[in-house]
Amino acid sequence: MSVQENVAGTLARPSADQAPVDLRSDTVTRPTAAMYERMMAAEVGDDGLDGDPTARELEAYTAQTLGKEAGLFVPSCTMANLLAILAQAERGEQVVLESSAHIYTSERGSGTLTGLFYLPVPGTAGAMDVNALEDALTATGHRLRTALVGMETSHNNAGGAVLPLAHMRTVHDLAHARGARVHLDGARLFNAAVALDVRPAEIAQFADTVSLCLSKGLSAPVGAILAGPRDTIAKCRPLRRMLGGAQRQIGIMAAAGLEAVRTMGPRLAEDHRRARRLSEGVNALAGTISASSPQTNIIQIDVSRSGRDSGAWVQRLEGIGLLTRPWGKQKLRCVTHREIDDAAIERAIAAFAKALV
Repeated sequence: MSVQENVAGTLARPSADQAPVDLRSDTVTRPTAAMYERMMAAEVGDDGLDGDPTARELEAYTAQTLGKEAGLFVPSCTMANLLAILAQAERGEQVVLESSAHIYTSERGSGTLTGLFYLPVPGTAGAMDVNALEDALTATGHRLRTALVGMETSHNNAGGAVLPLAHMRTVHDLAHARGARVHLDGARLFNAAVALDVRPAEIAQFADTVSLCLSKGLSAPVGAILAGPRDTIAKCRPLRRMLGGAQRQIGIMAAAGLEAVRTMGPRLAEDHRRARRLSEGVNALAGTISASSPQTNIIQIDVSRSGRDSGAWVQRLEGIGLLTRPWGKQKLRCVTHREIDDAAIERAIAAFAKALV
C-alpha cells in the first residue's frame, strides 16, 4: 500500500455498509487523495513573516475565480466574515442582515469585539425584504448609519436556498446608493453557482467582499478565503494577526484548499441530485414526516406531526445507522456530500422508514 493511500485514511476505515450514513454536515468530508499528495509536496514559508508561497497562490487563484482583486486565507469562514465586518464598518455603526442569516443567528457574538449593532430584517427563503432593507438604510435622527449589508448564498437556515441574482443585484444597488458596502457569506457559494449554472464570479459580483469555506462540500480539511478589493484585503491582514489567525507554514493546508477550489466545484451537482433523491424518498413514505425540496445539498425534515421531537428522532435514527442533526425542536437537517453515494441515500431512506414504525 502506498504512502498516499495510508495518509488518505484508507487503512482502518470501516466499509461503507458498516459505517453509519453521516448526514450531519458536509464538514465531515475528508481530503481527497489528490489533496494529500499536494499537501506532501507543498512549498511552504512563514506566512507570519515573509509569506507562504502556497497560501499566496491559493489566495490569488481564489480571488480570480471570484472576480476579486485579492484574497486572504484564514482558519475559518467565521473569521472571514468577522474580518470583512471589521474592515468595512466602524464602531457605532450597524450591519444589516436577513434575520435567519448565519452571521446573525450564529456569529453575532462578534459584536462584543466590533462595537457594531447587528440589525436583522425579515426575509423569505433567505432573501431579505428589500423594503425593510431600504428602511434600515435610511439613517435619520436617532438611527445608526448602516455601514454594511450582508447576504448569504446558499442559505444554511433556509435549507440551502439560493438567492436569485436579480435579488442580489437589488440589494447591492440599494446599499451602494446609500453609501453602504456589501458582504456575501458564501460559505457554500460553489453550491449556489452549481444550482444556478453560473460561474462563482457571477454571484460574487454583487458584493464588495465574499467569504468562501473550503472545508464543506469542497472537502479541504480546513480554512476559508476572504476575497475583495486589494485595499480592503490589505486592511484585513493585520486584523487577521490581531485575531490570532496568522499562521506559519500554512501552505500544507493551503495546498489542499487550492486543489479544492480548482477541482471540486463541478462535482457538487452529484450532492444536489442525491439530496433531491433523499427528499423524494422520505416524502414517498407517506408518514408523519415531510422533507423540503432542496435546491442544493441541504434537506430539512419536518417531524412536528410525528409525536417525537427532533432530539428523539436523532437518537432513534442513530440507533439504526443514520446520523442527522436537530434543527430546532421540530426539524432535522440532512446534508449530502462527497462521501455519501447512491447506496448511502437508499440506506438513509430505509432508516427513516424503519424509524417511523
